[in-house]
Amino acid sequence: MSTQHNPSKILLIYTGGTIGMVKDYDSGALRAFNFKKLVNNIPELGQLDCAIDSVSFKVPIDSSNMNPSHWVTIAGLIEKHYANYDGFVVLHGSDTMSYTSSALSYMLENLAKPVIFTGSQLPIGDLRTDAKENLITSIQIAALKEDGMPVVKEVGLYFENQLFRANRTTKINAEHFDAFASLNYPILAESGVHLKVYSENLWQQKKNKPLKVHKKLDDRVAILKLFPGFNRDLLRGVLGISHLKALVLETYGAGNAPTESWLLEDLKQAIDGGLYIVNVTQCSGGSVIMGQYETSRELEKMSMINGRDITTEAAITKLMYLLGNDVSGKSFSTIFETSLRGEMT
Repeated sequence: MSTQHNPSKILLIYTGGTIGMVKDYDSGALRAFNFKKLVNNIPELGQLDCAIDSVSFKVPIDSSNMNPSHWVTIAGLIEKHYANYDGFVVLHGSDTMSYTSSALSYMLENLAKPVIFTGSQLPIGDLRTDAKENLITSIQIAALKEDGMPVVKEVGLYFENQLFRANRTTKINAEHFDAFASLNYPILAESGVHLKVYSENLWQQKKNKPLKVHKKLDDRVAILKLFPGFNRDLLRGVLGISHLKALVLETYGAGNAPTESWLLEDLKQAIDGGLYIVNVTQCSGGSVIMGQYETSRELEKMSMINGRDITTEAAITKLMYLLGNDVSGKSFSTIFETSLRGEMT
């Protein structure tokens, strides 16, 4: 990477989560961290040669309470400060980080600067905390430049020494520091003795266009997971939800489902009635290949949308994004099956 003559300006956006907490050693209680004193508390940040400012949600929230209105708030903060900063680091609870970061990848069209999500499994003041390393390296990645331009130009998620494409991630562990995985796409960067960036894996914008922030999301969506013993009452209960517009159907293996006539009839009737149904595999890794087996051939015939290797998190947020943008029925399937931000192969 080239030498930076002008220090990068980084904006930290704190939404809530464990990373923003410190332990009061007298009482043992956790309290919110004062980000205005960030450099004083983490002097290592002074070695990064970048200027760091911070903004926080008025009321920081646990990520279990995260919803689309909060995604709009995050997108709005990035839009407001976009011209004044070289990169953004979003501090977020780990539980729903893959959903939020996937949503932001769609909402920030023509993004040409890094937006790096990170968090931690332990509070920033804990003895064995992962918060410091995650925070320091996320800021370092957001500040990276080459020939005066940002190296990363997409929404990423950094956790435990690895930078992932955010819309390829899933949280896989509630206790270990390596809480996230991206099984269908290689990592973008890796932190060890040196910070190694895998440039060939980074998202490349085809054209330089102004940032366009999409703030309309439609949450009339649902996720339904198949399982042995899955019955018609359950299916009809979900398909009968008032005003439901789209459904992510988590199928077996490479996109397979039971061949029972009632299941196929009800799914076909729903699709013919205008419901968008996306076939996504339950497996953490791998891809839907409709038509490979007899058990998925009928789904293909009824024009079910092929989710290929998209994650459930990226699928449900992509549906909200496309529905919010009033994509027409004629082109909806084609656009969903097209990779917009590198979310599918």
